[in-house]
Amino acid sequence: MFIDEAQIQVKAGDGGHGCISFRREKFIPKGGPDGGDGGRGGSVYFQAVENLDTLLDFAGKHHWKAQKGQPGSGSNKHGASGQDLIIKVPPGTLIYDIELDLLLKDLNDIGLKVCVCRGGRGGRGNKSFATSINQTPRNAKPGKSGQERNIRLELKLIADVGLVGMPNAGKSTLISRCSAARPKIADYPFTTVEPVLGIVELSDFRRFVMADIPGLIEGAHSGAGLGYEFLKHIERTRIIVHILDIMPTDGSDPVENYNAIRHELEEYSKALAGKQEVIVANKTDLDPDGKIVEDLRKKLNKELHPISAVTGSGIKELSEFLWQKVKELKV
Repeated sequence: MFIDEAQIQVKAGDGGHGCISFRREKFIPKGGPDGGDGGRGGSVYFQAVENLDTLLDFAGKHHWKAQKGQPGSGSNKHGASGQDLIIKVPPGTLIYDIELDLLLKDLNDIGLKVCVCRGGRGGRGNKSFATSINQTPRNAKPGKSGQERNIRLELKLIADVGLVGMPNAGKSTLISRCSAARPKIADYPFTTVEPVLGIVELSDFRRFVMADIPGLIEGAHSGAGLGYEFLKHIERTRIIVHILDIMPTDGSDPVENYNAIRHELEEYSKALAGKQEVIVANKTDLDPDGKIVEDLRKKLNKELHPISAVTGSGIKELSEFLWQKVKELKV
């Protein structure tokens, strides 16, 4: 199941209490205070790790707590510090404080880590209160409470290439051809109901990440269809690959479909619409003489990359072209 938003409560560990104790051993009169300090409570961290692409772990668990510090004890023994809680999330996760409505950190790369709640300090034992004029202190300090926050997590997938297009344009078939990703493929609209990531591997150990986004329709930016919920997942892509069905089964005009998708991208985000775009003319197996593709090229006045996701024609060339584009943008 793909989950890209979650709300949780996190709490750092409380500090351990300081100890009130006096040394009492045989042959050692007036041993004096020997109460140790309490240990510090564990802090709460979020860390982006690989091999995660969903916030599913937070769907059924809303309270996350770090370990408390242990209390001090006699013989000047300090309590053990509580263990930090490191919450693992997918790269591309945004951490928000709900009460402050504040973005705390954008974990947009593997290995990034942020502390959102500090553990409470341990309380002082009576040994630390001993002075020349108060040699037998009978007081100690309790541990401080750990910080607590209500957190909202929002995931924006990170991919080099994002596939967009009308429902049933062939995006899922293309990503299944290019990578090991196996999205559901069927001959009805909105087969893809959640984003799918795939790694396209080429010769000489070259690779890039491709994301299949659920099909867009007119009005997607304002909530129509499935588009609004997933448009955010192509905000982080380097390149937008627009899959154009040259012979839509509903009889619609491919040029109008292209313009409609472009309009939705622009309405959602000017920055998103300004990303580098590659237009792919799919289902060329239905156009053996190439007349439809040539006509589309003239009407759009843009470069087209003809492929057939079903037969595999043109996919290798497209993958190499996308690799070069991704490489240029990474420099």
